[in-house]
Amino acid sequence: MSAESKAQRAYRFVRERIDDGRYVPGYRLVLGQIARELDVSVVPVREAIRLLEAEGLVTYERNVGAQVALVKETEYLHTMQTLALVEGYATGMSAPSASPDQLRRAREVNERMRRTLDDFDPHRFTELNREFHSILFETCPNPHVLDLVHRGWNRMKVLRDSSFSFVPGRARESVEEHERIVELIEQGADPLDVELAARRHRTATLDAVLAYQSEHKTPATDAASAPATTPPAPEPGAGAPASASTLEATA
Repeated sequence: MSAESKAQRAYRFVRERIDDGRYVPGYRLVLGQIARELDVSVVPVREAIRLLEAEGLVTYERNVGAQVALVKETEYLHTMQTLALVEGYATGMSAPSASPDQLRRAREVNERMRRTLDDFDPHRFTELNREFHSILFETCPNPHVLDLVHRGWNRMKVLRDSSFSFVPGRARESVEEHERIVELIEQGADPLDVELAARRHRTATLDAVLAYQSEHKTPATDAASAPATTPPAPEPGAGAPASASTLEATA
């Protein structure tokens, strides 16, 4: 069995981090930085990036460089639309039976999310986000609805999505919306009002992500012709999603 080449090692290194969510959609792949981590030259890293680009996992954008491919708009759109409906309904159905302990735990998780905002880690934020919502929908009395919610969340994981990675400003809005949903449940609001609030919360994320994707879409001809070269010297926080610092605006 032949030894693994440097390009293969670089490919495996990057691919593993895309698959497990450490490199989220929009994450800038700084070739020099990866080469230093692997103690190799940039050449095998560039070759690995080209292979990942051919597989559709990496894209190249002018003036930005290589980055983890964003989620396909139609896949993301359909999954989020469905999740908004079923998760909103499950949250509304769960609301009348929500215990003080559940609401306390939801607030604790939301506060942990709030504390991550200043030193933002989109992958960790997304994990906490799922934990928050699970507390509010897991007591849904309809197992079929609950199964659809779980399928939606699992689908988002397959899409490698951490929406907050490229619309980080949306994270702060999300935390505030979480508090309003908890308050509605605490006040004994009509389940339909809770459902609609949860649904609006989800669709606000969808709108923010689709707006970002539309703004940063690269024509196919440009993407196909762009060479897989080393990106420009990174700004502070290199490796973060491209242009993330310019965004003012996931769930």
